[in-house]
Amino acid sequence: MFESVAALLVEHDDLQQQLSDPALHSDPARSKRVNRRYAELSRIVGAYAAWTQGVEDLEAARELAKDDESFAAEVPALEQSLAEAEEKLRRLLIPRDPDDARDVIMEIKAGEGGAESMLFAADLLRMYLHYAESKGWKTELLERTESDLGGYKDVQIAVKGNSTDPAQGVWAHLKYEGGVHRVQRVPATESQGRIHTSAAGVLVFPEVDEPEEVEINPNDLKIDVFRSSGPGGQSVNTTDSAVRITHLPTGIVVSMQNEKSQLQNREAGMRVLRARILAKQQEELDAEASAARKSQIRTVDRSERIRTYNFPENRIADHRTGYKAYNLDQVMDGALEPIIQSAITADEESRLAAVGTDS
Repeated sequence: MFESVAALLVEHDDLQQQLSDPALHSDPARSKRVNRRYAELSRIVGAYAAWTQGVEDLEAARELAKDDESFAAEVPALEQSLAEAEEKLRRLLIPRDPDDARDVIMEIKAGEGGAESMLFAADLLRMYLHYAESKGWKTELLERTESDLGGYKDVQIAVKGNSTDPAQGVWAHLKYEGGVHRVQRVPATESQGRIHTSAAGVLVFPEVDEPEEVEINPNDLKIDVFRSSGPGGQSVNTTDSAVRITHLPTGIVVSMQNEKSQLQNREAGMRVLRARILAKQQEELDAEASAARKSQIRTVDRSERIRTYNFPENRIADHRTGYKAYNLDQVMDGALEPIIQSAITADEESRLAAVGTDS
């Protein structure tokens, strides 16, 4: 059992030697890749050590029980511990999403529901900012288009993690947030207390670590500059600092006007553009892969309704995993971890099933 671990142990030792070489740290991109892989394999090495120790302890107890019945009482507990160690190792050996350790760029867009949808987009932004804070992640506002009532028509943020371990990565957690989020509540603009249903869309992209990862030919870019505008279309800048970048081969368009500097807006726009191109490349690879290898959570259609936020009942429901709880007030304050963990578990189960199908 677990014959594949032998090669991973060798790789782990090799990475350990690379990390002790001062030359590695002169190449930040390579150092980041090595550290991420080492952190991932360290979890497997630790789990494998616990499993092998469990096998030895159980065998010893069974052998001793032949001569001393008092050791027989220890066998059931040791069998249970071994089963748990085996399951943990089995899950760690599931091939990970290669982007799990990456930071992300998240976009929240108002959908059906008009002004209420824009207010809900602002609520979702606040929820994600609080969740990121609880994880010790850093956030950066890249772009926003505000509504007259204080909501957002569109807002984009970058979220940066604090761990090299892919299991603790930002993408490993926030990739499940992409899709349509539906809200049911009495809008602030509703005078008769009627419950309305509206929605906002969330897009999540893994951020490119190094610009060289995604090759962009400058000749493939159409860059327009224009004057920034605020709610209602009024001008908020007297210079042409806003930037619109069109990537001609893919048709991807990114607009930035959050900063007063055209250069800063262009740099932010290129970050978002690289992330979207990387995501598009990954989607194309997923489309080519067999259905058995696709993650049922990650490859969900972005237009699909994934979650409902019911304020009158204080209820949160995830339609992909079946998760339901009556602590919506806490969720909106950033208590997202149980919901995200339900998605991680569902994803693991689907990949375990896929591995079983392939074997």
